[in-house]
Amino acid sequence: MSKKITVGVVGAGRIGKLHVSNLKKMDNVRLKTVSDLFADQLEDWFRESGAERLTKNYKELIHDPELDAVFICSSTDTHAEIIKEAAGAGKHIFCEKPVSFSDQETLEAYEAVKSAGVKFQLGFNRRYDRNFRKVKQWVEKKVIGDLHVLKITSRDPNPPSLDYVSRSGGIFMDMTIHDFDMARFISGTEVEEVFVHGAALVNPKLAEWGDVDTAVITLKFANGAMGVIDNSRRAVYGYDQRLEAFGSKGAVHVNNETESKVECWSEEGIKSDNPLHFFLERYNEAFDREVKEFIRAIENDSDIQTTFKDGIMAQRIAEAATASLKSGKPVKVRGLDE
Repeated sequence: MSKKITVGVVGAGRIGKLHVSNLKKMDNVRLKTVSDLFADQLEDWFRESGAERLTKNYKELIHDPELDAVFICSSTDTHAEIIKEAAGAGKHIFCEKPVSFSDQETLEAYEAVKSAGVKFQLGFNRRYDRNFRKVKQWVEKKVIGDLHVLKITSRDPNPPSLDYVSRSGGIFMDMTIHDFDMARFISGTEVEEVFVHGAALVNPKLAEWGDVDTAVITLKFANGAMGVIDNSRRAVYGYDQRLEAFGSKGAVHVNNETESKVECWSEEGIKSDNPLHFFLERYNEAFDREVKEFIRAIENDSDIQTTFKDGIMAQRIAEAATASLKSGKPVKVRGLDE
């Protein structure tokens, strides 16, 4: 039997616990240590987690010679520093999005990873959804001809707390960044320009933070195609995740995942299940697949499919969207070398 990949997880919030749960199920992984600032409140969870150790100090993971890889699931404002420390210690890195709220900090972390020669994967889990991967394949193979319009709908079931909003980096960095990455992933090209209309329609208090909860975003792609993203922080019927790629020879659609595909037809109308509640339910399979691919890349010394460069570009689109919201004008997206 080959050597197990020894892993540590920094941050045991909602997403950290999900990754721990998925890592626990993998026979080729040794889940050694989890760190969290509130470790003393996690003892009950820890006993069932499958991890060997629980600590408050993430540096114990960084300096552990047994660890091959670190999963960074802590708050965004800690990502860049932990990435640099982990890279300096020769650890492979899986990091949740975004890398940081600062282009400079992100580029510093990028240089650290390049210099160390370690593997780095960013947590854009939607790339690993079986439906979106099928769309990607059909667009690449030109089953729908040349791509003309890409439409993405992404709406959360409930708005976040104001406390969360104050630390989130804003809707485009926190929520829409997944859609920006999907736009690049599906189209196979770069976003050159962004134009945003947005408002705080769900919670007007968001405006005090300079943020919005409802947005319509238009994209101009380098290949001439156009994109439209619509976002809302509150869809009362569930987690709304739909996509359409329209081209010169047809279109391909992805509709919402529901608890079942059963429909009841009667004189009162047609009834079906609502979309799944939120991202943990909707993308559970994708979360599992992205972790497996990261571990497989370490085992086989193969290329990572979701790279640091993908993170940089999604972050730069988010920055351009924020600038467009403030100015009311289209904003060019900086390229990777700018």
